[in-house]
Amino acid sequence: MPVKIYTEKDADLGVLKGKTLAVLGFGSQGHAHALNLKESGLKVIIGLYEGSKSIAVAREMGFEVFTTAEAVQKADVIMVALPDTKQAAAYEKDIAPNLKKGKTLLFSHGFSIHFKTIVPPKDVDIILVAPKGPGHIVRRQYLEGKGVPALIAVYQNPSKKAKKVALAWAKGIGGARAGVLETTFKEETETDLFGEQTVLCGGCSALVQAGFETLVEAGYSPEMAYFECLHELKLIVDLMNESGIGGMRFSISETAKWGDVSVGPKIIDASVKKRMKAALKDIQTGKFAKEWVKEYQGGYKRYKALLAAGEKHPIEKVGTKLRSMMPWMKKRKTSGVQAAY
Repeated sequence: MPVKIYTEKDADLGVLKGKTLAVLGFGSQGHAHALNLKESGLKVIIGLYEGSKSIAVAREMGFEVFTTAEAVQKADVIMVALPDTKQAAAYEKDIAPNLKKGKTLLFSHGFSIHFKTIVPPKDVDIILVAPKGPGHIVRRQYLEGKGVPALIAVYQNPSKKAKKVALAWAKGIGGARAGVLETTFKEETETDLFGEQTVLCGGCSALVQAGFETLVEAGYSPEMAYFECLHELKLIVDLMNESGIGGMRFSISETAKWGDVSVGPKIIDASVKKRMKAALKDIQTGKFAKEWVKEYQGGYKRYKALLAAGEKHPIEKVGTKLRSMMPWMKKRKTSGVQAAY
């Protein structure tokens, strides 16, 4: 059965008029949601922990900034735009004591609710609005009069208005311009984690590194290995993104196509799919979530060690050198602390 796609005509911003919307956190998604909602004519405040580096940034952008607890007290709809691992502590300390019947908690990822690191009271609406793109793209598309497709979900609906609020929020950030699809917290969380781990981040990174290592170990230059296994990947992914796998194949040579369909399935074979299913099972049972929360509680030791090892991989040194020859590429800081919340 096809998923219904909601558009701007299905969403009413009036549902949020006269209400105070709080965004807790001012990182990638938080700042984009806050700015887009404000420019859609809605009242938005920001909630941050005392001493946050983002306080000055948010004020400079014209927002009233309060402590997390104060923002929850003042708001009718509260977006929890904090990292998954930090949401539970913030909820216990600042959010839960200030929640009242009739308020709405909104998430852009279902991790904390689905895996019950947060267990909300039954008299509060719990909804999800998840744009399918990073915050800077959500912001840029809004400014261009366009939008990023978004997902919505309803977990608790004591007010019987939760879906209307979710659609209104999606419209306010520009998502309804592109289209809004309804899902569940379970489906969004589990598919999102699976995609990150096995294809988009984990699978892709491991595939690129393995290809690079194979060529270098066979005596080919690291520069050629980088071009063939990393640099040109963007060209292929862009073609897939624009017109699917079939569209990509239409645009490449017959030799590349033959290699694609005859050799690709030998590399990503049934054994890979078997391990993908095992990874999915770990997500579904909550094993991954428990291990990730435990990693955070232990001070991110293994996480930091694995990231540090990745930064020392030879492909990073070669890539830095080759990218310096490409003036069209925006230079970005790629190590250190992630965007502040």
